[in-house]
Amino acid sequence: MSVTKIIAPPPLPARLRGWIGVDFDGTLVKYERWIGPDHVGEPIPAMVERVKEWLAAGMDVRIFTARVWSDGTPDRDADARLARAAIAKFCVETFGKVLQITCVKDFGMLTLYDDRCMRVETNTGRVFDELPEAPR
Repeated sequence: MSVTKIIAPPPLPARLRGWIGVDFDGTLVKYERWIGPDHVGEPIPAMVERVKEWLAAGMDVRIFTARVWSDGTPDRDADARLARAAIAKFCVETFGKVLQITCVKDFGMLTLYDDRCMRVETNTGRVFDELPEAPR
């Protein structure tokens, strides 16, 4: 009888031991307008491939979305549950597993990929990007 030895991947460098947040609507899936908490847009191929590469490299990637936020009211709780289930299904279909889904930042977050963020230089307040033009 032969025994297969499972070799664990090498540990990640300290600078990569946290997690990467990926916004859902408009970043990971297409978003045109709000349809409902369980509606999921079409995957955005470039971002899906990027997430797959991070996962293959052993990175902790989490879906970061306001969809799962709740203020404790019955309607918001129900919407958050529907959203979480729809996003989990998308994750299984797209990545083969459910990624952690959150709306909370913590000190382990390395970076956030989001279509609405503005990058600010640490400890200066200097904005790297300009604000988008207001819709007319």
